[in-house]
Amino acid sequence: VILNVLDHGMNLQEAIDAFVEERSWAQLHNPKDLAMGIAVEAAEIMEHFQWCTADESYSLPKEKRAEVANEIGDVLLYLLGLGRTLDIDIIAAARDKLALIRDKYPIEKAKGRATKYVDLD
Repeated sequence: VILNVLDHGMNLQEAIDAFVEERSWAQLHNPKDLAMGIAVEAAEIMEHFQWCTADESYSLPKEKRAEVANEIGDVLLYLLGLGRTLDIDIIAAARDKLALIRDKYPIEKAKGRATKYVDLD
């Protein structure tokens, strides 16, 4: 699970908490600002793909791939912060969401289709 990844002997959440505490940033990590940070960083990921084809998006140059990885890291850090601030287990939330969308998109109706669940026949 994501939070078991170690960073200097701490799990990722502990490392984030220490980073925020060392800088006295807790007052800046409110749900509104963390949610906005997620949107901003997600937009920065999209910016790297804006003018390439779907096929080109699979073969980014090494430097651009590193930049995308950096932005993905930003999104993850903001997501973990938002989950922590609202006392939401983001792994459990993702599992719950997966269960919901499994029901909305049954294999026999959705396989290979990019159709919204309300329009599946």
